[in-house]
Amino acid sequence: MIETKRLYLRELQPSDREALSKILQDEQTMYAYEGAFNDIEVQAWLDKQLKSYQRNGFGLWAAVLKETGEMIG
Repeated sequence: MIETKRLYLRELQPSDREALSKILQDEQTMYAYEGAFNDIEVQAWLDKQLKSYQRNGFGLWAAVLKETGEMIG
């Protein structure tokens, strides 16, 4: 885990699906991805990240606000 004054960065977890859906299903956030993901695409994206940790030893991390515990990226 990496920490800053306001955030911590950590590996994604299966339990992050709901918070991740709020990000990946937001049209404004996902404009660079050619649009928001549907439920199946969110799960597939999360599964890909989780497999990357196992297979490669690294992957994308969650950015979480320390004060609230909210995932923001």
